[in-house]
Amino acid sequence: MEEKIRNNRMVKVGLVVSAGKMDKTIVVSVMSNYKHPLYKKIVKKTTKFKVHDEKNEAGIGDTVEIMETKHLSKDKYFRLVKVMEKAK
Repeated sequence: MEEKIRNNRMVKVGLVVSAGKMDKTIVVSVMSNYKHPLYKKIVKKTTKFKVHDEKNEAGIGDTVEIMETKHLSKDKYFRLVKVMEKAK
């Protein structure tokens, strides 16, 4: 969706695709667009990140803002900044 840098930390906006199966962890899907190097078409790419959610406040379908941080586990190196929009 969108990304920007704050204090050399990557900030991304994505959609929660999994919550509640792990304690204090959610899985966020971030979509990005890029131009294919050979065919010059716009291609959508989806990347999933495991995100630390200290208060377990995000649910499936929520739009959230996440920020890069130090490694909290083997593959969890983002933390939840805020829930931008709750799922309906």
